[in-house]
Amino acid sequence: MDHILSNQWIRKRRPQWDRLAALLAQSDASGLGQLSRAELQELALLYRQVAADLSVLRQDATARTYALHVNQLMARAHHIIYSGRKTSWLALFRFLRDEYPAIFQRQIAYVGVSLAILLAGGLLGVVLTTARPDFMRHFVGPEMIATMERHEMWTHSIVGAAPLWTSAIMTNNLTVSFVAFATGIVFGLGSCYAMFFNGLLLGVIGAACHQYGMSLGLWSFVAGHGSLELPAIIIAGGAGLRLGYSMLFPGSLRWKDAVARGGVDAAKLVSGIIPMLVVAGCLEGFFSPSQAPVWLKFALGGTLFTLLLTWLFRPAKAAPAV
Repeated sequence: MDHILSNQWIRKRRPQWDRLAALLAQSDASGLGQLSRAELQELALLYRQVAADLSVLRQDATARTYALHVNQLMARAHHIIYSGRKTSWLALFRFLRDEYPAIFQRQIAYVGVSLAILLAGGLLGVVLTTARPDFMRHFVGPEMIATMERHEMWTHSIVGAAPLWTSAIMTNNLTVSFVAFATGIVFGLGSCYAMFFNGLLLGVIGAACHQYGMSLGLWSFVAGHGSLELPAIIIAGGAGLRLGYSMLFPGSLRWKDAVARGGVDAAKLVSGIIPMLVVAGCLEGFFSPSQAPVWLKFALGGTLFTLLLTWLFRPAKAAPAV
């Protein structure tokens, strides 16, 4: 790049540097938390763009002064952005209480599609198992079928080793949710498959238990932990669909920018399900297989689901004026 081209390029890029400097000054004066959501997104975008500019400036011997200036901007921006990521338990609580409901509500269309796919799979599982009882053998192992033939729940073994099972259950639930989310990178197809398969499996087991007269035992077992676990998996599927949508329909953005934005939205959406899965895992390991009264299990499940909906649909706080 020669001197004339460097001057032309610098005149074109300098407004971005000045804007970054203005945002950094605003953050220094009033704190990063006082920036609006749009300004925070702009700050992150400018940080990436200016980092690329610095790489170009360092290759031009005539632009050393500008390179020094931009390097100082990058150092300030890096400090503000990454020091701001240090969180406390109180900050996490505030995020879940104040910010996450708004995140969920913005992405509710994707969660709704995820729920619809799960229900479609569940309905198909019920229909196929009811019409052809042997169909269940494609999903249910012989040991599980043997316990149902004895009219026993296969979950009794959990009670004697609850701590060990709780850890395994949490790991499994996190894995299922992660797969439903991460496979959205395959243009959303992986998330669609994960949600449909989980629904199909749930429908098959539900229909099989009904045929053996064990519906009450199954749903009283599921009620407590399922009131949190199933919504968490559905939300994870919605996050995967959000990611897939951004890959298929970038809109006016460049494809990579659309995918980056979709990835951020999806990651924020899926972040809220972790405490849900932790609580669900504890309940599934200790409470669900216990000899607690059936009414208590349903009451707890209904209470937790009501609290969950109250949290997710609480009115979002207005963004602070800047």
